[in-house]
Amino acid sequence: MRKNIAAILFLIGLVVYGTYDYLKESPSDAIQMSELEANEVGIRKGQRAPDFTLADLQGNPVKLSDYKGKRVMLNFWATWCPPCQVEMPHMQKFYEDYRHQDIVVLGVNMTAIENHQEDVQKFVNKGQFTFPILFDTKGDVMQAYQVTAYPTTYLLDSSGVIKDKFVGAMSYETMKKYAMEMK
Repeated sequence: MRKNIAAILFLIGLVVYGTYDYLKESPSDAIQMSELEANEVGIRKGQRAPDFTLADLQGNPVKLSDYKGKRVMLNFWATWCPPCQVEMPHMQKFYEDYRHQDIVVLGVNMTAIENHQEDVQKFVNKGQFTFPILFDTKGDVMQAYQVTAYPTTYLLDSSGVIKDKFVGAMSYETMKKYAMEMK
């Protein structure tokens, strides 16, 4: 019973934080950004997303900048995270429906905070997830993107500029809405 209450309080906290984080940047912030700021690397809307290289499930290096020219949904998640577990099937459906429209889904597993790296492969196999899953084994990328709540998703345009950030689980409809806005 205590675990259920703790989980519910945790989820409520994530929703409240996600709403606060989303609303604290007004739409006029993006309008006021100069083109010079768009060339700055950072994690705010209008800045270029920090580049990184992580290994995929097969051990191959994957570099974010290799996807320049495509819109990227960069999702930070963990196997033990209940909202992540709910979101992943939506992410898979979105990937299947939009992968031919120059939209890439990159699932960055926060491996540094997993119990065992093998849990990730089991989770992916069980869910039959086919979009690229990357291992952040040291937590460097999670730290660079200041991920403090799970899941967190950054939406990047085809130039690698951050268009939006979403904290908390996204539904398929929400993903679709943001994908259309990322153009």
